[in-house]
Amino acid sequence: MTCVAAIDCGTNTIRLLVADAVRDERTGAVRLHPLHRSSTIVRLGQGVDRTGRLDPEALARTLAVVREYAATCAGLDVPLNAEHARFVATSATRDAENRDEFVDGVRAALGIVPEVVSGEEEARLSFAGSLLGADDDGAPAAGPADADRAGQEPAKQRNEASRGPRLVVDLGGGSTELVLGVDAPQAAYSMNTGSVRITERYLADGVTPAAEQAARAEVRALLDRAADAVDLGAATRLVGLAGTISTVTAHALGLDAFDRDAIDGAELSIARVLASCDAIVHSTAAQRESWGYLLPGRRDVIAAGALVWSEVVSRVAADTAAAGHPLTTAVTSLSDILDGIAISLLPAGAQA
Repeated sequence: MTCVAAIDCGTNTIRLLVADAVRDERTGAVRLHPLHRSSTIVRLGQGVDRTGRLDPEALARTLAVVREYAATCAGLDVPLNAEHARFVATSATRDAENRDEFVDGVRAALGIVPEVVSGEEEARLSFAGSLLGADDDGAPAAGPADADRAGQEPAKQRNEASRGPRLVVDLGGGSTELVLGVDAPQAAYSMNTGSVRITERYLADGVTPAAEQAARAEVRALLDRAADAVDLGAATRLVGLAGTISTVTAHALGLDAFDRDAIDGAELSIARVLASCDAIVHSTAAQRESWGYLLPGRRDVIAAGALVWSEVVSRVAADTAAAGHPLTTAVTSLSDILDGIAISLLPAGAQA
């Protein structure tokens, strides 16, 4: 057993997972036993799409949280070294010409060098993390055995082809990764779009018909490019990760507050997902404030995130239908890139 600390620093949110990681010596499978989880919306990517630089205030907000995370790790006796801790920075930091200021600040606060990973590495880590949220046949491992809970689709209605390749979609603030594979990625593509980027480009002044049309056109064009690298029609299961998708799922389930057990592994019909996306895209500020599962720091970008997710879901549904095996459901997993970062710290030969 190895105690590890994983930090995922995205465009909108920074998160920490401290866990005991165990590898089964017979199967090689890894399990995480979480000791601590933290998530803070810092909007590191504020303005990066427009300026190409990390904003000083956003940088200060983020580094303040990094110092808090360092204290948390110290309190849990996690060694802050390359063998036990990994800090991964994604889209916003990749795009920023002053990323060295961030790297130096993290090194000073945490004692380890943050990795500014490529979109391909981000996709690989997301896929690896998503596998912890499902059992061998692709059915959710977390929560009650039957999916007849909180309005989910019954387990008997699950796609019989779920043993085939899954398409994992990690929808972030600045980028959206699409990864196709069974036990490992077979193809991956990182789209330069996400909830913060679409908000700043098109929806900063609200969702008008013209702005919505322009935003959807951009996402569709990016999906056309993604389809050249990833066969979206080959997917037999669609798995969505990250804050936007968990919010859409909470809305679809009619939750009053964030409920990890209800959201993790939730399998909903495509029609239901798209209906919730549409409702969120066209929601009012008052409605968003009333949703207990939606954090204040996500309220201003959730419409854009839901718009991107609706376009991805619609495209995958259309491509799988054209391929002769239409997907009828989408699954939400709360095991994601953060979990993938954690298990990457466990040596391949480590024993349980």
